[in-house]
Amino acid sequence: MIDTQALRTAAWPTEPATTLAITPATVELDAVVKVYGTHRALDGISLALEPGEFVALLGPSGCGKTTALRALAGLEAVDGGSIRIDAEDVAGLPTNKRDIGMVFQAYSLFPHMTVLENVEFGLRMRRVAAAERRVRAHEALDLVGLGDRGERFAHQLSGGQQQRVALARALVTRPRVLLLDEPLSALDAKVRVQLREQIRRIQTELGITTLFVTHDQEEALAVADRVAVMREGRIEQIGTPEELYVTPATPFVADFVGLSNRVPGVLKAGTITAAGATFELLGDPQPDGPVLAYVRPEDVVLDTSPRGKGLAATVVASSFLGSLRRTTVRLEGDLLLSVQHDVSLQPAPGDGVRVGFRGNPVSAISAP
Repeated sequence: MIDTQALRTAAWPTEPATTLAITPATVELDAVVKVYGTHRALDGISLALEPGEFVALLGPSGCGKTTALRALAGLEAVDGGSIRIDAEDVAGLPTNKRDIGMVFQAYSLFPHMTVLENVEFGLRMRRVAAAERRVRAHEALDLVGLGDRGERFAHQLSGGQQQRVALARALVTRPRVLLLDEPLSALDAKVRVQLREQIRRIQTELGITTLFVTHDQEEALAVADRVAVMREGRIEQIGTPEELYVTPATPFVADFVGLSNRVPGVLKAGTITAAGATFELLGDPQPDGPVLAYVRPEDVVLDTSPRGKGLAATVVASSFLGSLRRTTVRLEGDLLLSVQHDVSLQPAPGDGVRVGFRGNPVSAISAP
């Protein structure tokens, strides 16, 4: 369901119009440990953000990404390691002394206050003079495209607009670091895409160091300069979105980021032979023997011509996804493959086709 109210009433500026002055900081988490009972929620993670960098923490529920953000924010005490902002160890500082702006999934707006009063709240707690508070609050609302909504109350706004107010409230204090904890997950699909693009636009304009937590790989790949994939309290791999997708360092990353087919094969001396094709092994060397190779759907080639080349297969299903089609085929031995291809090919269930492989390098795990 699309948030139609947001689409009708929201002004989505093409350029952030603001003089909001923010000095971006370096952020360093060094061997940070957080333990709950016998569970190590953070198992010695290390992460460094450069001034103005946008980094996403990506991973499944329970991997520790929100715990890492809360530790940086001062909402969780750590059991080991250090947390530094601009080289200053802030592990012993309370949240309000760390100069951080935070936006969470829940909008947490005060229902009895107007939009303008909500945005002013942090400045009031800092005892900023009323006149300056009002100027800076208007400036922050203009930044998120809600300059004309200042006198409204939360219940008069759509979900997307409320989250933009929460963003303005986080930025109005001019923090050195911005933390975003799944801020888009409660929104409808189209508004979510629009708001994530606006967040990225604002972040780029302000140059604020930003840590963004999400379980949605599309969000992470779309907005971040670098993405850290987390698993069981550790960082599995960190790199640009392109690096994670094209050269996943581990099978977990290959499986979690994007779609992959698991194709049985044999590994020998760094080369995998699978389904009549050969693939170079990505990542660390592994012992020779049976493996499952992770092959991306776009690296499988579909041929629907009567005398096509490749392995014989039968179409199981085919879905139209706008700019592409995704087709599932069954090979001999009951192996199912997902193929991503041009919409000009329109195979139907039951059609006989041929499939081949582009032969790009792949990750792999030992076969059970």
